[in-house]
Amino acid sequence: MCGTLNVLRSSSSPRSRPPFPPIIPNSHPSVLHSHFSPPPTLSSSSSSSSSSPLCSLIISLHSPLSLLPMGPPEATEALLSEIATNGGHCENSSYFDGWKAYDQDPYHPTENPDGVIQMGLAENQLCHDLLEGWLRENPAASICTPEGSSQFKFVANFQDYHGLPSFRFAVAKFMEKARGGRVTFDPNRIVMSGGATGAQETLAFCLANPGDAFLIPTPYYPAFDRDFCWRTKARLLPIHCESSNGFKITAAALDDAYESAGKTKARVKGILVTNPSNPLGTTMDRETLQTLFSFVNEKRIHLICDEIFGGTVFKSQPFVSVVEIAAAGEANIDRSLVHVVSSLSKDLGLPGFRVGIIYSFNDAVVATARKMSSFGLVSSQTQHLLGAMLSDEEFTSRYLAENARRLAERHEEFTDGLKRVGIRCLDSNGGLFCWMDLRPMLKEKTPDGELELWRVIVNEVKLNVSPGSAFHCREPGWFRVCFANMDGETTATALRRIRRFVERAREAEEKEVKRKEKKRWDSGLRLSLPRRFDQNFAMAAIISSPHSPLVQATN
Repeated sequence: MCGTLNVLRSSSSPRSRPPFPPIIPNSHPSVLHSHFSPPPTLSSSSSSSSSSPLCSLIISLHSPLSLLPMGPPEATEALLSEIATNGGHCENSSYFDGWKAYDQDPYHPTENPDGVIQMGLAENQLCHDLLEGWLRENPAASICTPEGSSQFKFVANFQDYHGLPSFRFAVAKFMEKARGGRVTFDPNRIVMSGGATGAQETLAFCLANPGDAFLIPTPYYPAFDRDFCWRTKARLLPIHCESSNGFKITAAALDDAYESAGKTKARVKGILVTNPSNPLGTTMDRETLQTLFSFVNEKRIHLICDEIFGGTVFKSQPFVSVVEIAAAGEANIDRSLVHVVSSLSKDLGLPGFRVGIIYSFNDAVVATARKMSSFGLVSSQTQHLLGAMLSDEEFTSRYLAENARRLAERHEEFTDGLKRVGIRCLDSNGGLFCWMDLRPMLKEKTPDGELELWRVIVNEVKLNVSPGSAFHCREPGWFRVCFANMDGETTATALRRIRRFVERAREAEEKEVKRKEKKRWDSGLRLSLPRRFDQNFAMAAIISSPHSPLVQATN
């Protein structure tokens, strides 16, 4: 953080990420091979012919690679726990395979212009200039500057698990403002965690025992399988939603999911939803939220609402938080069953700061989550800096308004570009992504057909988009594509690639149609020739010339 501030003070231009990350030295050869060979679900063609030969030795900063000890893998696994070896982190899904393809061949406008463009990362980079400007104007907010160094001793000393009071108060005010000022958050009910991932897992530990289940509407964020299940041993069971109604949750779908869960002997402890939705980019209306509240009240189960995209709503339709309804006491809601997860990763575009937030109306959950937060505290330096930023009411108001404007502008630019080539997206009003409908482009309307198209997009079009099957969508052909993690020129490049891909696909389809039509015509011609010959022969006497010997012989 100190280094970042010094760079900002010395130059107004943002530092770009190096085109290739550094090589990790002394890596075991077998480890490098296992990580850098093409992902198992991608064909070997995913290696770019235009990328550097050193790409096989390059590791992205986003890579989850860990260096394993020497020795046979089976011997190593025998020494580890079940959690360490059970694959519950879900890195083998197509969602993460797309990231690996990007890691091996990352796009750069000058160093690697034919590389893979990262459109699988839901990151908000559209307003970093506003944050950088605030840092330059408020150097005392950081203990790494002469202006702020007097606070070093206070910040460096150990803070209790509640977090800095000033930070919790500032976070509560920011969450209220991001929800239109229609709801109040009590700072004493806020529990800090090292990112939303840690917050989700903490809630799972608080609410469920191993084997217990949470119902979750599909499609849903792939990493929830990791966050809620890997270490807690809880389960996620689907509430199947359909495109016919915009993937909305219905009372019938809730009943079906609960009944199906009963058949598995799983004890349902709650429902997990995201609002705004990841990957749909839609917000729930008040009626849907009241349906959820009625259901959890009736079944006496918990409602967890992930609202980490709450500050990314960019259209006029208001975002209704579950806290707004719960606080109003609508539908005889038992507020002790309501829990919210938030963060500063998406609203402010600060995923590297690792600020996750649990907000609960349940006193026991707040107390237990606070104890568990010792395993993933937010650093005091981060709290100190962001507490000062979020306490600046004028700045946060300006930031949220400008963030919404830029998101709306980018969303319109991207979806209009898709419309021009005949691709539609689900109508959305929030989030950092679109739910893109490529069903007409599937050769087969199956999950395998979807993955076949996805491999072409990643390997040949060089765009890392995420297939719907990774989000547990039952309808093949939907893809999540992120638009806020890149600059305008990269967005234009991505749209040009999509346009060329669609044009080539249509040309190939037209050629195939013509080929099939010609084949049918040729086949029909061959079948009709004998019949035509017989008819012509029978008509010969009628159409023969008057001078024919055959005619004379009949007279």
